[in-house]
Amino acid sequence: MQSYQGDHDIVKMMTVARMTLDTLFQLCTTTAIAGWLLLLASPVTTTLADRVSGLLIPTLLAILYAGLVMAFWTRAEGGFDSLSNVMRLFTKPEIALAGWIHYLAFDLFVGAWEVRTAREERIPFILVVPCLLLTFLFGPAGYLAFTCLRAARAITPLARFPSLRP
Repeated sequence: MQSYQGDHDIVKMMTVARMTLDTLFQLCTTTAIAGWLLLLASPVTTTLADRVSGLLIPTLLAILYAGLVMAFWTRAEGGFDSLSNVMRLFTKPEIALAGWIHYLAFDLFVGAWEVRTAREERIPFILVVPCLLLTFLFGPAGYLAFTCLRAARAITPLARFPSLRP
């Protein structure tokens, strides 16, 4: 009988831990989305977007990421030496959550950099919005799109496109 109660307690603890991980997932995702919305409003909330989306939220996500990695990395199977080992790393829920938080933090950080750089280089915000969408959804593809936009702007005089002047 004691064994059954012990097993029940373990299942109960695992359920509570799962709910906590799910709650952290939702909290981190919602927070990152708020950061992205601030970036979209950055033409009117410049300082707030820079500080919150470019610094505060990525830093908080990085702290949580580091905590998860420090707490659970040694318990995870797998490694970085092959695709199958990378896939094994993400079979542990805590490491999968850390991986998700990694994406959220870095993509938001890159999006904030795109907005700041566009402002400094006087790239019209309307041209940056598609890059932000790509960065939000596909990370490096958005960075690539923004890099191409910057290159195109560098070689194309604004005088030819007066409607695109900042």
